[in-house]
Amino acid sequence: MPVTAKLSRKFYERFGDDIAGELVDWFNAVDLTYQTQLRELNELNWERFKATLQGEIATLRGELRSEVQDLRSEMHAMRGDLRSEMHALHKDLIKWMFVFWCGNMLGLGGLIVGLLGLR
Repeated sequence: MPVTAKLSRKFYERFGDDIAGELVDWFNAVDLTYQTQLRELNELNWERFKATLQGEIATLRGELRSEVQDLRSEMHAMRGDLRSEMHALHKDLIKWMFVFWCGNMLGLGGLIVGLLGLR
């Protein structure tokens, strides 16, 4: 919203309407020039800020992609480790199941032999 410069009535009386009017017009022209320059400077700074911000966002996205890729590779390695541990646990469990059932069969066989011997 432009503001037009006004001078006091004494100024107009002392220097005349023509000179005072030219001075007011000059003040208004200078004000308009400064406003235009300020607007252009603000737009330039805004564009520079946006470019910097976009560059930082791109950098962060690259770093995030790298971190996600590292995390995926770590999870893949952990998955392989987990599978090998589960396989070892499965083998151990089958071994102990075999020991348990063999012990039960021996005990049951002994019981059957003992019962048949009593007859």
